[in-house]
Amino acid sequence: MKLTNTQTMKRKSGMTLLELTVVILVLLSLISILFIGARAWKKGSDRAANILNIRNVQQAVRAHANVRDLEIGDTLASTEIVGTGKYLNTVSPPNTDITYAYGAAVPAIGTLYLQATYASGTSGDFAPAATTYAEW
Repeated sequence: MKLTNTQTMKRKSGMTLLELTVVILVLLSLISILFIGARAWKKGSDRAANILNIRNVQQAVRAHANVRDLEIGDTLASTEIVGTGKYLNTVSPPNTDITYAYGAAVPAIGTLYLQATYASGTSGDFAPAATTYAEW
């Protein structure tokens, strides 16, 4: 004797609670990986922008020194390099962990005119390697 009629039973479609939990965990894992990647991308972008700022100022200083026939150690104000109608319009740090200070004289080769000060623990993240500006 049969206790149940299998022909008339209908299977309900949908997800069990366990399947739903697994799907949510997978989505949360993917989102966390996305945030980690976005943070790394932002840090790399800020580092590149910082190095480009330093390089552009250094090139502007060298160009100004060549045009004005200035020697290493001659006085050079940042207002001669940065401003409307000058070599660079503005130079602003890519984030709040970096502050810029300009030099007062034409620097020697391998010495930077624009000095960047970094918040504690971030100098290695944003600073250019000394070998990259050794010939600037």
